[in-house]
Amino acid sequence: MSQIKEIAIRIHDLREDLSLSLEELSKRAGISIEELETYEKGETDFSFSHLFNIAEALGADISDLLTGESPKLRGYVLVRSGKGLAFDRRKQYHYQHLAYNFKNKKSEPFIVTVEEDKDGAVKQAHSHEGQEFDYVLSGLLRMELGGNELFLKEGDSVYYDSSLPHAMYAPEGDCRFLAVVIK
Repeated sequence: MSQIKEIAIRIHDLREDLSLSLEELSKRAGISIEELETYEKGETDFSFSHLFNIAEALGADISDLLTGESPKLRGYVLVRSGKGLAFDRRKQYHYQHLAYNFKNKKSEPFIVTVEEDKDGAVKQAHSHEGQEFDYVLSGLLRMELGGNELFLKEGDSVYYDSSLPHAMYAPEGDCRFLAVVIK
C-alpha cells in the first residue's frame, strides 16, 4: 500500500474516532471539504501544509499520520545523518523529519530537499498555523512569501509567520534547507 493511502486511512479513522464530520475537520484545518474528501480517499497527495493543518485539527502529531505510531521519546532523540523519517510531499519536495519520535514537540524540524524546477511550473502556495524558520544548507532557494519573492543562498535564513502563503523553488539545481515549523 502506498504512503498516501496509509496516511489517508489514518486521517479517516482518526476523524471517525473523534466523531468529527468532514465539514468540521475541513473547517478546523482550513481545507475545502472536496479536497479533504480526496485526501481521505487517498486520491490526492498531501501538501505538507495541509497535512500539518489536518494533524493539528485532529489533535495529533504529524508523526501519527506519517507512521501510524505516536512519538514516545522524552529527554532527547538522536537522529544520525540521513536517518530522519523520510517522506515525500508532492513531486518536488522531499522531507526528513528530524524529531519524529520525540513526544510533545514544540516545533517540527525537517531537512527539506526541493528538486530543481526544470519546467518553471507555478506551485500552489500554502500556509499553516505557527511560525517557520528556514536555513539554506546548499543550493539556491527562491521563495514566494506573502506576495514577496526572496532568494536565499547557502547560509541565508528566513523566519516568518507561516500563515503567510509560501512556496519554494530551486531555480539552479536542487536546494537543501533546514525547516523548523514552530507550533
